[in-house]
Amino acid sequence: MVDVPLTLWQHNKSLRMTRQELRDESRESDGNPEVRGRLRRMQQEMSKRRMMADVPKAHVIVTNPTHYAVALRYEGERMRAPVVVAKGADLIALQIRKVGAAHQVPIVEAPPLARALYANCELGVEVPVKLYAAVAQLLSYVYQLKAAVSTGRPAPSTPVINVD
Repeated sequence: MVDVPLTLWQHNKSLRMTRQELRDESRESDGNPEVRGRLRRMQQEMSKRRMMADVPKAHVIVTNPTHYAVALRYEGERMRAPVVVAKGADLIALQIRKVGAAHQVPIVEAPPLARALYANCELGVEVPVKLYAAVAQLLSYVYQLKAAVSTGRPAPSTPVINVD
């Protein structure tokens, strides 16, 4: 009578896996963590290259002077709303600004709008409805600026863009 519970307990204990066996099984099923990390880094690098390739197609780059940059594209005939083609913080923001400057994409400093777009938008997604008014005001300024440059008129004054 006493031997049966003891035998069952020992049997259940022998069925359990050790910590090392758990780690080995996790590596076999999920893959080696080093390999997964390298794959993730490669995917991020490819995504960054695609994003930088889309910056020259942007119509405007909205920046917070040092930290954020968001590139927007809008084609009124084909799009319902502007689309975020690139966004980044710190070093990536600097690269976006450099690529944009090299391709003569207008760069506008609007810190509240840049932070709001960076926080609320994903790549390839339309601007949220709550930011339509601010983005429309920005795009209007950019179109006026392009018209002024092409006709030789003085540039319009930079608007104060409020994000409410």
